[in-house]
Amino acid sequence: MKKIQVNSTNKNDLIKIFGEPSTKSTFDNDVWIYIERKITNTHLFGKRELVINNVLVLEIDERGLLAKIEFYNIEDMNKMKFAKEKTMISYGKRSFVYDFLASMRQKINDPLGVRKKRREQGK
Repeated sequence: MKKIQVNSTNKNDLIKIFGEPSTKSTFDNDVWIYIERKITNTHLFGKRELVINNVLVLEIDERGLLAKIEFYNIEDMNKMKFAKEKTMISYGKRSFVYDFLASMRQKINDPLGVRKKRREQGK
C-alpha cells in the first residue's frame, strides 16, 4: 500500500502492483476490491482457523486515477455494526461495499459454512 497514492496512481499501476482485483464494481466511480485471506488447519479435530482476512477497497475516478483508499483487517470487520432490520434494496457505491463487507464478515465468523449447513438441515 505504500506504493500507491491518491490522485497519482492509475489503474495500470494498480494492476502492476496488486494484479487484477478480486471484485470490480462500477457506480459513479470504479470500485476495485482486493481480498487477502489465509486459513490454517489446526490439529484439534481438523478445525480450520482464519488467520488473515484483509480487504483493500480502492475507488478510481473517471480519469482512471486512484481517488480513495479504504483498508479493513479482521479486527475492523469484527467491530462493524450491522443493522438487523431489513431495508429496501438500494443501488449505490456504499451499498455494494457494505454488502460485500457483510458477506466477508459472515465468512470470518463461519469460514466453512458450518452454521449455514446446520440451519438448512434443521428445516
